[in-house]
Amino acid sequence: MKEPNRQDVSAVEEVALLTREFLLKADCKTSFGDIDEALLWSCEKRAASLSATLACRPDQSPVWIFGYGSLMWNPVFEAEEVASGRLEGWHRAFCLRLTAGRGTVAAPGRMLALKEGGSTSGLAFRLPEDRLHEELELLWKREMITGCYLPTWCALTLDDGRQVTALVFIMDPRHPLYEDDSCRSTIAPLIAQASGPLGTNAQYLFSLEQELGKRGMQEAALTRLAAEVRALQQSAAQRSLTSQD
Repeated sequence: MKEPNRQDVSAVEEVALLTREFLLKADCKTSFGDIDEALLWSCEKRAASLSATLACRPDQSPVWIFGYGSLMWNPVFEAEEVASGRLEGWHRAFCLRLTAGRGTVAAPGRMLALKEGGSTSGLAFRLPEDRLHEELELLWKREMITGCYLPTWCALTLDDGRQVTALVFIMDPRHPLYEDDSCRSTIAPLIAQASGPLGTNAQYLFSLEQELGKRGMQEAALTRLAAEVRALQQSAAQRSLTSQD
């Protein structure tokens, strides 16, 4: 049997740590790490956000969710259809300061979000109408713990040519955890060392790199970032070994 490489292992760890059962039972105050009370959204506030988003639903066509990060390999919610697609006008950026989940306040990492400009390839998930609210409640509990995203209805082009309206979680630049500087030299050291209750920040990055590669959606900037994070980790491991000699 082929021994799993680092990327295979990180994807497995992500799935094992963040499951549907975990989310259903999770206490948002404690399950994801130490979250600033001033940032933590209550159940009532998440419910109000979800209701407001559904009130803006453009029409009664099926609800699609656009996944561009961990939703691609570990969606957790149930979908009736999954299709590749492209979102115009937004690009991936590690612009969310990560102080819980895969980082801490003392050693923050960086989480992926969408910033204006460019385009993004990802996966679109069509949710079942008869369980729509149940699945969206779970999604809000996962993504809107601190309300850092703006759930937005966007036009999405699927790879088979269909045009659909999808719900997309876009970074709110007004949020206290937003970081404008997402250049590789700034974020690579943060991602290389950050970890939290859900695992390491690097695991997230490597899993994303693997998923994009598997689906033919590679992004040169993300590939370079992953390579630099690996190099930083290897250098740190080598220094640790040297110091023990």
